[in-house]
Amino acid sequence: MNMKILKGTVIGGIVYFLLGWLVYGILLADFSLANYNQCAMRPMTDMIWWAMIVSNLVYALFLTLVLKWSGASGWMDGLKTGALFGLLFVLAIDLSFYSMTTMFNSVGAMLIDMVVSTVMAAIIGTVIVLVWGKD
Repeated sequence: MNMKILKGTVIGGIVYFLLGWLVYGILLADFSLANYNQCAMRPMTDMIWWAMIVSNLVYALFLTLVLKWSGASGWMDGLKTGALFGLLFVLAIDLSFYSMTTMFNSVGAMLIDMVVSTVMAAIIGTVIVLVWGKD
């Protein structure tokens, strides 16, 4: 496996996990409780951690591949490509959830999730490109 892809996947996965914990687990915890249907959520004590870790690594791999294929080379490329990737990814997922589930209590809650996910992807994309270093 190419070292850029390996570094981007591992570091990006770690950053994604930590950002998710900070943003959703701490900063937006009360917002999530009030605006997301909790009947679909597992209690923290019942989380399936291996699945969370694999999910974060796959997301980071997907973003790393998009960055590599786009020819991203600087932090601004990582930021812009990461943001576009995050926006398109979360649009597909959140609109699907909104159409078929009761996960979001309102369109506003879904829009907040879209903004947060887009910003997180922009940060992760920036970090991935920065850890690649120079060829």
